[in-house]
Amino acid sequence: MTGDRVQGDGGSGDGWRTEVCRDGAEFGRLGERWASLYARCSTATPFQSHSWLHSWWVSYGRPGALRVVLVRREDGELVAAAPLMRARGPLPVLTQLGGAITDFTDVLLDDACPGAAAALADALAGVARGAVIDLREVRPGASAEQVFARWRGPRRRLRDSLCLELPAQPMDALLARIPTGKAQQRVRAKLRKLDALGIDERIVPGDEVPAALDRLLRLHRLQWQGRNVTAEHTSDRFAQHLARAVRPMVEGGDARVTEFRLGGDVVAADLTLMSPRLAGGYLYGADPELRARKVDVATMLLRHGAREAGASGRAVLSLLRGNEPYKRHWRPETVPNQRLMLTGRGTAPLLWLSAGAADGRRWAARQARERAWVRRVVERLPGRPRGGGG
Repeated sequence: MTGDRVQGDGGSGDGWRTEVCRDGAEFGRLGERWASLYARCSTATPFQSHSWLHSWWVSYGRPGALRVVLVRREDGELVAAAPLMRARGPLPVLTQLGGAITDFTDVLLDDACPGAAAALADALAGVARGAVIDLREVRPGASAEQVFARWRGPRRRLRDSLCLELPAQPMDALLARIPTGKAQQRVRAKLRKLDALGIDERIVPGDEVPAALDRLLRLHRLQWQGRNVTAEHTSDRFAQHLARAVRPMVEGGDARVTEFRLGGDVVAADLTLMSPRLAGGYLYGADPELRARKVDVATMLLRHGAREAGASGRAVLSLLRGNEPYKRHWRPETVPNQRLMLTGRGTAPLLWLSAGAADGRRWAARQARERAWVRRVVERLPGRPRGGGG
């Protein structure tokens, strides 16, 4: 681990000590200090917990790429942290740990230390010499916005993935969001069917989480068999990551695994990640037999999630990233994540090049979606020839 001194005011007159952790084993030993800072950062989500990040690094990290920036008080207590790594590719870029399987990324700042954001910005400026810091999937209101506001060099803010959110309200209140009475009646009928079947819900205790995750992933594979699925969710390294990360998260209150049983058999399972502000359904699996019996699994999970989130005092039930039609059915709020890009003045051209490439990829993806939508509409027009050319 390397250390550079950064002077600043920690709220008590003490100076700051800045370090960059480049060793995975050393990162693993930060667990207790990291957990303490995580508990003092009100914007943190479970994706910033040490359990999630260190487990991700063990599964997905590359030797020599780790760059975890730490700001400590003189007594060694962490007041800020940025979990970064050197990205693949031709340009020198530092990006967040967590990769594509992480819905929200952020830095950690001690709420009780008003100078922590400026100290972390200064520390990152030192680390970013000759590189671009590229923070993907930053939730609005995240601590990274404080660092962005105090950045003294070139910076860019771009849109990133869309997330959908519902208020953590009872099911009757969520039903009221559906615009027509007929649609509401259909959902009520689905709920009555669930009740008539007698599907039991059981929240899994920590010591049973590993076996429950095995069942969840097996059901997830069955559910998507023969259909397009996120390939990473079926990989061994993803399963190993969840096996390491989720049990301590459940025991610490950052995650919940729920199993749904019918006649004593587990027919569905759900992994929800939880912060003080929100609960987010991360991954679920369901036996195809439920679909054959016309059980609406999404409605079952939503009812359970809304009830648990509301009972725990959380304000938001997040549907996380993705704009799937079944989510839109409930008229959720659209909350776009952000992409924050930072660099030094001497490397501003790298920032503009990286931001321009990102804008170009987003434009190309948008064009592809729009053209696919137009093509589907045209193909459905009356008298339109099917299967041939125009």
